[in-house]
Formats: sequence, C-alpha cells, structure tokens
Amino acid sequence: MPKSIVSELQQRCWAEIDLSTLERNLKLIRSALPPHIQYVAVVKADAYGHGMAQTVTRLMHCGADLFAVANVLEGAAIREIGSGWPILVLSSILPEEDKQITEYNLIPTLSTVEEVERFTILGKQVKRKIPVHLKIDTGLGRLGVWHEHAQDLYNLIQEKPDLSLEGIYTHFSSADSDPEFTHEQRKLFLKTLDRLPGIDTKRLLIHADNSAGLESFKRGQPFNAVRVGLLQFGVLPYPDSLLSRVKVEPVFSFHSRIGLVKDLPAGTGISYGRTHILTRDSRIAVITAGYGDGIPTTMSNKGSVLIHGKRCSILGRVTMDQTIVDITELEDTQIGDFSTFIGKQGNESIDVTTFSDWALSIPWETFCSITKRVPRIYHTDSAI
Repeated sequence: MPKSIVSELQQRCWAEIDLSTLERNLKLIRSALPPHIQYVAVVKADAYGHGMAQTVTRLMHCGADLFAVANVLEGAAIREIGSGWPILVLSSILPEEDKQITEYNLIPTLSTVEEVERFTILGKQVKRKIPVHLKIDTGLGRLGVWHEHAQDLYNLIQEKPDLSLEGIYTHFSSADSDPEFTHEQRKLFLKTLDRLPGIDTKRLLIHADNSAGLESFKRGQPFNAVRVGLLQFGVLPYPDSLLSRVKVEPVFSFHSRIGLVKDLPAGTGISYGRTHILTRDSRIAVITAGYGDGIPTTMSNKGSVLIHGKRCSILGRVTMDQTIVDITELEDTQIGDFSTFIGKQGNESIDVTTFSDWALSIPWETFCSITKRVPRIYHTDSAI
C-alpha cells in the first residue's frame, strides 16, 4: 500500500504533548495533597485539547483515582480505554442518553427531582443501583440544586433503593478573581452539608475544589477529593493557591514554521485592511499558522512568537492560515525555520497564560481553541 503523502511531509504547524511531564505533574500534585484525598482527573474537551486517549491512558498508569468529563460521549471514550476507573459526568444528561449511563458505567450528576425520578426508573429497568453524585449550587447559578433546597433532594435520593449516592459537590464561580466570595461559597457548602443527615465521608466523595485554592483540606473539614484540570497540564491559574508551591511544568507547546521571508520598505501596509504600516524598512516572516489553527484575530498587532530564541512581534491582522511577524533584528532566518507560539526556545519562553492575555482569553479557552488541523505529537519517555 502506498504511503500517505501526509506521513512523508514535515508539519507546517503542530503541538507537542509531553506525557512524561504530565506524569511528573500528577505525582507532584499527589505528594502535596493529604493522603486521604482522591485525585479526580478532569479531562473534558479532549483533555483540554491535549488529546483524550493519550492523556487518559497515561493518567491511568500514573495514579488518577477517577475521571471527570463533560458529557456521555466523553465518558464512553474513556470507558473504551479502561474499565477500572469511576467516571463522573459533570454536565446534565439528556433523556435520550440515560441508557448510555448504564452501558458505559458512568456516574451522572443530579440537580433536580426530575433527574432523580428518571434515573430511578433506569435503575429499575436494568435491575441494579445507579451510582450518582448530588451537585449543590452555592452561587454559580448553573447546574446543581439551589443550596436552600438541597436537603429535600438529598432525602429524596436516599429514599430511592435504585440509586446509590456516591458523592456530593459544588463548584466555585470566582476562585480566580474573588476569594471573599469563594470563601462564602465554601462556608455555605459546609453549612449545607451539616444539614444533610447521615453523611459518611468514608463512603461519599465530598469535593468542591479544582486547581484553585485547596484550603478546604483543613483539619476537621469533610472534603476528601479534589478535581484537578489545568494544573496537571502544568498551568497554575491561581498563583495564591495552596498548590502554588508545586513546581508543575508545561505539558503543551505550540509551534509552526516560516513559509516565506521578504524585505519590505517603510510605509508598506501589512495584511488585510493594511492594519499595520511599517515605520522602517523591514524584514518580515510569514508563519504558516493562523486563526484556522488557533491563533485568534485578537492577537493582530499584538503579542509575539519565538524565532531563534528571540521574541518577534506580530504585524497586522492574523489571517486564517498565516501570521506575519517582524524579523528585522534577526540574522540568517530562512524558510522552514521553527517558530513557537507557546513554549520555549533557548532562554526565552511564552507560556499559555501570556498567550491568553494577548488573545484577551483564558488558558482553558486557548487550549480548546487550537484546532484539529494542528497535529498533536506525543512524547512518551519515562517520567523518572
């Protein structure tokens, strides 16, 4: 069979995922947590753009206790990889998806009486208990039963012999921006838990925190799990969190190549709309990546890329397939040279938080916005 032409060509634009770094990060995070805390690996949205199959496989091998996903389809994909790990679906389940919950042995999140009744019926149909988590809304205003009504829903779940309550959780709305409100949410959640009779923290998972502050693990508090998302991929979005001392490293880097080098005189207008006018005679490089790959147009005339270990400014509007940068100060730059949007070259680096700031975005969105046109290349060396 003839080889695919794609396999014979070097990539024009690609992302590199270092799975050994992912493993090291998990072990560092684990070592910073109290020993009774379970590690919930959040891998929704294709593992934040890192690739579900590859990252989940590595996380299974290096000690994740359970996985959290956004929907049934993601849960089914993990179940195809391995059968020994609980999988929590964080979003609501559509009625037509109910049977897949049992087919793939997933754990739904319950927020309403209607959901309790649906899954009770499902349990009767399959003749076994359906494991569930109860979510309590403490101020995000999204999923979850409003905290004032949580006791009623909790009692209803406990009355159903076809349901098995295995966890209770909430989600903080402003962990990265409003510590005072987050503190109030935490107090409200704990107060709500106190009103729920018969809570057994040896059996139930009680979780509220993600990669944000882990103050919930103070002595005497009932939390016994943490949901780890961005942190395991080497991004510390909350510098003041308890885990800020954990020296995680980036797992993800994003690269492209130079497709054209040319000299242009002062006064030349750059890109569509002539959105940048050269103020000097300049040498420019056309990078073979644009918004079709995940470089947002909000980075037009803003931000930099790394070439030969130096930052080169983006000029003009980012286009679908190409981005223009200023290489006037560089020597010996040639077609085919590497450029880095996120990652390290020499002593210089651009992290995903900096990239996201230039893009008027956040790291979660940045990772998810790097498109399927960008191949993921995996490094699988040992983490030791």
